[in-house]
Amino acid sequence: MSGALFRNVAADAARLIRRNAAAAIDPFGKTGIATSDVRRLQSRSCFRRAKETGVSPPSSSGFCSSSSSSSSSFASVGFVGWYLGMVKSRPVFTKSVTSSLIYIAADLSSQTIAKTSSESYDLVRTARMAGYGLFVLGPTLHYWFNFMSRHFPKQDLITTFKKMALGQTIYGPTMMVVFFSLNAFLQGEGGSDILARLKRDFLPAMLNCVMYWPVCDFITFKFFPVHLQPLISNSFSYLWTIYMTYMGNREKPDAISS
Repeated sequence: MSGALFRNVAADAARLIRRNAAAAIDPFGKTGIATSDVRRLQSRSCFRRAKETGVSPPSSSGFCSSSSSSSSSFASVGFVGWYLGMVKSRPVFTKSVTSSLIYIAADLSSQTIAKTSSESYDLVRTARMAGYGLFVLGPTLHYWFNFMSRHFPKQDLITTFKKMALGQTIYGPTMMVVFFSLNAFLQGEGGSDILARLKRDFLPAMLNCVMYWPVCDFITFKFFPVHLQPLISNSFSYLWTIYMTYMGNREKPDAISS
């Protein structure tokens, strides 16, 4: 009987030693109850955050944490992040639409300044300006800035002045001739009328261009990467476009002379 009692005591001691050893390795016990409790608490916290924000909860706590961080980062960038993504994925389309919207806003502003209270807006004129920004200026700005970036990749002072000089002597005058000519053509004017407009309006517009655009070009080329340069240039062009839409829609020279 004493031998049996000794064996029972030895067996109980052995089980106690094994249990203590297991506890040292896994402090939560070999059943893992505490670990599951921690995971359950994390899952409840995640589902509570999802309920508060109105976002559908994911199937696991790991995905929950990654989804929450992704949603937070998207909310922080908002429209700017979406726009920059569109600039990279569909650059020509995005820059063209941006240019068109700026031309619409600028033309409406120009008409608001010039018209009397009894006059209505000339929406056909606004449509011409929108089409010019969408189909002409937007695409050409994209390819012009990419061309300049390939041939003059640096952003130091000398390179910036080279880009400014090329813009003032090549791109600016060319696009001004295209703008006056195309706008007059869409109004039904012929070749002689277009030439008369260019003789009257080109030189004054170029003088104002030389006074306005060099500072804008310096800021654009010096401080912004190439994929953002058309956007910055379009932003500067809002005030300039108010002036240009006014110049492009003046009366024909022969009507003035008569």
